[in-house]
Amino acid sequence: MPVVENDHRMAVTIALFTRDLRVHDNPALLAAVREGAGVVPLFVVDDRIVGSAHPAGNQLRFLSAALAELDAELRCAGGQLVIRHGDYVDAVDRVAAQVHADSVHIADDATWYGRCRARALRERLARRSCLLHTHSATLTAVDPFDCASRGPNDPVPDFATYFRRWLEVPKRRPLDTPTELIVPRVDSDPVPKFDELGDAAVSPQLAVGGEITGRALWRGCTADRKQPRDPSSGDLTREGCSRLSPYLHFGCLSAAEMVYRTDMATADGRAFVRLLARRDFRLQFLAARAGIARSGDRPRDRRAHDPIAARAWCDGRTGYPIVDAGMRQLAAQGWMPERARVIAASFLTTTLRVDWRVGADHFRRWLLDADAASDRCTWQQAGRLYRGALGTAERYDPHGNYVRRWIPELASLPGSEIHRPWRHSVPTSVYPAPITGTTSN
Repeated sequence: MPVVENDHRMAVTIALFTRDLRVHDNPALLAAVREGAGVVPLFVVDDRIVGSAHPAGNQLRFLSAALAELDAELRCAGGQLVIRHGDYVDAVDRVAAQVHADSVHIADDATWYGRCRARALRERLARRSCLLHTHSATLTAVDPFDCASRGPNDPVPDFATYFRRWLEVPKRRPLDTPTELIVPRVDSDPVPKFDELGDAAVSPQLAVGGEITGRALWRGCTADRKQPRDPSSGDLTREGCSRLSPYLHFGCLSAAEMVYRTDMATADGRAFVRLLARRDFRLQFLAARAGIARSGDRPRDRRAHDPIAARAWCDGRTGYPIVDAGMRQLAAQGWMPERARVIAASFLTTTLRVDWRVGADHFRRWLLDADAASDRCTWQQAGRLYRGALGTAERYDPHGNYVRRWIPELASLPGSEIHRPWRHSVPTSVYPAPITGTTSN
């Protein structure tokens, strides 16, 4: 492994990983490699995130696996991942001082916390004449601001308008993957194992990985022609490539590379690209309103709600199978289809009249791909075009296959009747009666 002593004359840069945990098509990593004779691939386990009051155990478990695979990929190029724990700015500054770094390269971040953290880091590094370079379109297929004007009061367009602009934006080719890294000698903590990051509960069927696993899944998805259609028109049992969302969330896969390598001449290919554009759209929404992660942009429902109803929703015990199936999948796997998220969110706010933040906190706690952008879009959609639990179930799970998978105690009910267990006198000891309102149809 080409790890060398830094004699203070070798130009050294730091490639600071955040949500871009990959070596393929990574603008920040490649820029650092091209700039310096030596490069330090660095990841900081930020105490303010890992040590939060409500740690997301599923995401921490996934992060641990993703860092291990990133380290393996870097070692194939002769390098290694340098790990530090603690305060983010202090940790990066100490490494920069230790290796006499001239610059730090990092992916741009649309979140309020990410922007504040980058601003503080820029100011700290400037004291030692070390430059901070941010790289856009690392987490997205295109720079989000390429699809909307930059006026401070310019609204984010509707998705159909955004998608037309998005298609017109030139797409970059995937960047080269570094084949040889020269890393200055610098001490590193071990790649953290999950139990070292916290003791939060983890979904029993959680699937984890990083760049190696994610690229294998992507190849298999493409080979099997399972690219998903628009989730607004597909049924809940057809997941397709939507399972790649956690790998995109952590940056183990490049959205730009996926767009470039997808054949848009096919219906499935165009539908898949549309899903990636929708993800860019959400990040554009967040970039335009970075403060919403702190304050929210929906008013709080100040009416008192029943905490028992809220608990039943979280546990998948509301008595409405289409809602409960999604919530049970979330608990079991740390993931659920986008349509199931909107159904559950709509039921919580529209039927149970529970403050949307209760649901948002629960999703953030369990979803592998939860972030401020997806959270806000899910809860913005809650209640829109919602037909009630039964109407929604009949549209998106017409044969009851999704419910049958996640609520096996109802599996004997025929076809779509699984959505109406009260018609079949199912004992409440087997499955609960609807928690609120009256049944119909």
